[in-house]
Amino acid sequence: SPFPGMDPFLEEPLDFADFHDGFVAYLREIIQPMLPAPYYAALGRRAWVEVSERFIGPDVNVLSMSSMARVETGTALAIEPAQPIVVTVPHDEQSQTLVEIAIGRGASRRLVTAIEVLSPSNKTLGERGRDLYLRKQQELLQSKCHLVEIDLLRGGKHTTAVPEVRYLKSVPTCEYHVCAHRFDNFEDYFIYPIHLRQPLPTINVPLLPGDGEVSVPLQQVMQRTYEAGPYHREIDYSQIIPSPKLADEQVKWVRERLSEFNGYDTGRSLEYSL
Repeated sequence: SPFPGMDPFLEEPLDFADFHDGFVAYLREIIQPMLPAPYYAALGRRAWVEVSERFIGPDVNVLSMSSMARVETGTALAIEPAQPIVVTVPHDEQSQTLVEIAIGRGASRRLVTAIEVLSPSNKTLGERGRDLYLRKQQELLQSKCHLVEIDLLRGGKHTTAVPEVRYLKSVPTCEYHVCAHRFDNFEDYFIYPIHLRQPLPTINVPLLPGDGEVSVPLQQVMQRTYEAGPYHREIDYSQIIPSPKLADEQVKWVRERLSEFNGYDTGRSLEYSL
């Protein structure tokens, strides 16, 4: 990746969907050998149905003409009774993967730690995926399960478990962050601030009380995900503008970074975001 940490170009929804699943898969891959027996890391999946953004419907002009067709009867003007118009609202099934650290099998299986990587649907008001995520978040916070949330999106509504007011008051301004909550330390939230210009941190993922923690290098996961993905071929860094918009000093830094990395001509595209 051209960047030392998170790549802001990956925050485009179409790119982030692929990045999200790859990041979760390699997160499990890196955690697995770190876990002492009898712990293991598995992929979990949460599915829901969302109204699709795809437009499927009849032409408005045709509808207006057919529903308001007029027939002259002598000197009077009669309007045909309106017929019902079928409006199709397409729905797409969506899913989101996460990493679950557990012990036991079958009926004796116990979820110890859930590691979530937030997606755009989790941070968008009105999305069913957000409502479902927040409901599951509260269930985990009230259970004997640790929750680790990784937010690599600058846009959207604050979503991690730490209350937003407390977060804004206590955490320095940053583009991304990780929020870790232990069930055996209910009142504390461990926040890892992440800045655009810095590598992703190594975070501590808790196990059951007495079994300690495992240190997970998120930057290693990021590099593995980027190298295995299509991003260096798919993303045209000379044309695409990161979304959401970057601050002026960030635009300058991104331009310089890309120029140094591979000689990209970014002046024209990145100046647009100013």
